[in-house]
Amino acid sequence: MKQIKNLIKKYNHGWVFCLFFVYMAWFLYLEANNTKNLFTIHIKLDDYIPFNEWFVIPYLLWFAYVFVTVVYFFLKGPKDEFYQYIAFLFVGMFTCLIIYSIWPNQQNLRPNLATLGRDNILIRIISVIYSRDTSTNVCPSIHVYNSLATHIAICKNRKLRSNKLINLSSFTLMILICLSTTFIKQHSAFDTICAIGLAIVVYLLVYYPSERLELKERFRKILKEKLYPKSV
Repeated sequence: MKQIKNLIKKYNHGWVFCLFFVYMAWFLYLEANNTKNLFTIHIKLDDYIPFNEWFVIPYLLWFAYVFVTVVYFFLKGPKDEFYQYIAFLFVGMFTCLIIYSIWPNQQNLRPNLATLGRDNILIRIISVIYSRDTSTNVCPSIHVYNSLATHIAICKNRKLRSNKLINLSSFTLMILICLSTTFIKQHSAFDTICAIGLAIVVYLLVYYPSERLELKERFRKILKEKLYPKSV
């Protein structure tokens, strides 16, 4: 009994996962009901980005990338970093849902896969994605936003930030995921730009306050050492 209580106390921060069910309910509602008066997202850059089915691989790796990172932060902590990461994710994700609700949008960039002149397993996977995921509620791109949030969280983690291999791998995967959304025509490049802008704003809300305090503390410590040097 005591072990169970200790386990619950150790992982009581898991309550935040309830937010995921609220998010999914809202997202699925929008997917089913955002069908009228949709603004079509398209910029000139989209016309220069070719369809490339190979990018479906990093696109799908996004699920593992975010999931594994969330689980690592939940189990390994520290709790303050877990809460920051979750806040970064959900503040942005719910902001996207608010935008979709107020400004319903879509994209019409998807190619006709039957007329590509080639067929392979990757194209078939994309066909399944197209059939199950509508081309609505696209701007900003949650795929891109969560990739940015995940990489930033990894770089901020006290244990992971010193591991160059993990940081480089995370950065590479993050870039490939962001590119994948446009190369498999799930998003316009404008969706990516908006997701980056949103990530910058949320970063300032979630991470900047603690960074500012940390910088103040460092400056105070340096100043104290200079004014009151320890005698040898």
